[in-house]
Amino acid sequence: AMPKIKTNRGAAKRFSLTANGKVKYKQAFKSHILTKKSTKRKRALRGTGYVSDTQAAQIKRLIPYK
Repeated sequence: AMPKIKTNRGAAKRFSLTANGKVKYKQAFKSHILTKKSTKRKRALRGTGYVSDTQAAQIKRLIPYK
């Protein structure tokens, strides 16, 4: 039989899949050095984002068993 595909651990920690197969991720630039960023900017960075279909295909290849 073919060997199992290794999961890219870096990608596995950054992305998760929704029930519909969309790729979900946490917004970047929201972890530190927040004093110089405006409240409006920080508020916009809250919550999660969804990867575009083009990139989603690449990321799904990195996290085959998620």
